[in-house]
Amino acid sequence: MNLIASILNWKRCNIATLLVLTILVVLNFYGVYTNKFYFTKPDNYIFPLLSLVHFLYLYVIWFKITEDELPDPKMRNLEYALYAVMVVYLFKIYDSAMIIGSISDYQEHVIPSTFLPIGVLILVLYCLLFLLSLLSFWHRKRHIGVYNFENFNDNLNMWQ
Repeated sequence: MNLIASILNWKRCNIATLLVLTILVVLNFYGVYTNKFYFTKPDNYIFPLLSLVHFLYLYVIWFKITEDELPDPKMRNLEYALYAVMVVYLFKIYDSAMIIGSISDYQEHVIPSTFLPIGVLILVLYCLLFLLSLLSFWHRKRHIGVYNFENFNDNLNMWQ
């Protein structure tokens, strides 16, 4: 883990997560079967809306580490919301794998040549996003601290 942490420190992890998340938001509107973008389907907007939680978490991590602040209950609640969003990431990994696996079902149909490369790219990016999210949790625990609110008021000295 220390080797991964030395290669992907908290800044690089946040930037990589931001990049992967942005690419996936754009690719969420892409139809791999038709090689077109669909902006009129309402269900294509679910992932971009849920990714706002992840974008906000990345900002909070960046702010807390650079300002050397302690974790607070709002950050904890945001991280818990991100745990729920990660369940959606797992579903998207499963869904992408099922789409790639369905190529043999549509042999009689015209499938665009970009089906397999883009499908594999989407699957890899979702897996990478899940792993980067876990790494960002580890960086949060290491650089910001654990969520210990039982004696939070005892350890808080406002005059320092």
